[in-house]
Amino acid sequence: MRPIFIGTDSGATTSKTCGVFDDGTPISLKLAQSSTNAQMGTAAVVGGWIEGVDKFLAEHALSWAQVRGVGLAMPGPYQAYGVLDRSPNLPASFAGWAFHADYRDALAKHAGRPVPLVTGNDGNYGGVAEAARVRGDKRAGVIMLAPGSGLGAAYVDPQGLPLDGDTLTGMEAGHMPSPIHLLGLPPFRCGCGRTWGCVEAYTSLSGLPQYIDHLLPKYPNHPLARSPATPTEKALSLRTRAQEGDPLALEIFDCQAKALGIHVANLSLALDASFAVIGGGLIEPHATTETFRSRYLNGIREAAEPWLFPVQRQTLRIVPATLGDLSQAIGAALVALYNAPN
Repeated sequence: MRPIFIGTDSGATTSKTCGVFDDGTPISLKLAQSSTNAQMGTAAVVGGWIEGVDKFLAEHALSWAQVRGVGLAMPGPYQAYGVLDRSPNLPASFAGWAFHADYRDALAKHAGRPVPLVTGNDGNYGGVAEAARVRGDKRAGVIMLAPGSGLGAAYVDPQGLPLDGDTLTGMEAGHMPSPIHLLGLPPFRCGCGRTWGCVEAYTSLSGLPQYIDHLLPKYPNHPLARSPATPTEKALSLRTRAQEGDPLALEIFDCQAKALGIHVANLSLALDASFAVIGGGLIEPHATTETFRSRYLNGIREAAEPWLFPVQRQTLRIVPATLGDLSQAIGAALVALYNAPN
């Protein structure tokens, strides 16, 4: 029986399961999904993870006997390895939950033997999967930046493993200060509480209401100037408006691309990666047009180039992510594989 490695991606509402063979090839590009059931307590969450593994194995005619390791992608922050801290998307009672130990015990019960388990930040594990896909057989470092509700960030080393850091908060790069003098923008408040202008506030959904407040006076006749919609509703309308040629929306996303491009250059000075992978909803083919994606990615590339070292201008490739919702589960499975004993 061919060995396999399973990846569990635990979201606030839905948990996703996927897996890879022992050569790193994905078993499937179809996820098994199950409810996280966080409102029912930690035991229910672990039960959902096991349910997801059972479902994935059954769908692909695989067995527990083939499982050689499991990876768990879990959003932080953590108090320690495998111990959750207070998470904004989970019940307050989950703080202090030793989720690694509980999942490890549940896996052993269902497999009838101990199963090696690794865990890490979901964003980092998503970067592992995208890195494996983009570099192929090449040994190279990969930066991943994924703007969504916040800014997911990861660095994956040439061995394929993410930079977790000594306190498991490595590559929280969304909360580095943005060089706002280059953007011509005031300091935006970040959801983390900082007011110095975190990169996340200039590159993700969280900062769009502040962009609207700042730039709307330039467009006094814009529909949003007299709209009764909430700030969040106005922000969520921008992607569609931009793809219809709306000048305010296009200016906002051009600013986001510039901020992200400068951030790519700053991270490249520290990490010197060969690839920068851009994820998030602004480059998803099912949600954006090719014209919009090209404008956004070209804006990132053009903003990064002046701040790179000359050799990096020749070697750094800025490319779109391709795995979408698959990345974190596949990345978790790959980390389990990479950590498996020879």
